[in-house]
Amino acid sequence: MNIQIFGRKSCSETRKAERYFKERRISVQFIDLKEKGFSPKELDSVARPIGYENLLDRECKRFKEKGLAFMSPSRVPKVLLEDPELVKTPVVRNGSQATLGYRPEVWKTWE
Repeated sequence: MNIQIFGRKSCSETRKAERYFKERRISVQFIDLKEKGFSPKELDSVARPIGYENLLDRECKRFKEKGLAFMSPSRVPKVLLEDPELVKTPVVRNGSQATLGYRPEVWKTWE
């Protein structure tokens, strides 16, 4: 298993996801979205199973401050690459599989 967790250290759901894997002694690579965003290929690989629209955190303060409520769906990938803090977290990836949020019921099937 090659687990990557994309999230923010300040996010409680991200910390829960990290704890889930650490308790099972599964090593993870943590990518803090405040420090480093997705590469275009990474974003594409996690968006395939999740969907670009689902990755966009429309409830966060940053989304509202930027006035993105009426942007076209085709613009979402560009916005997520430019500002990774608009991504809902955690995004957990295992190869071509990916989940959004705390999803232990799915992660169990990866073990």
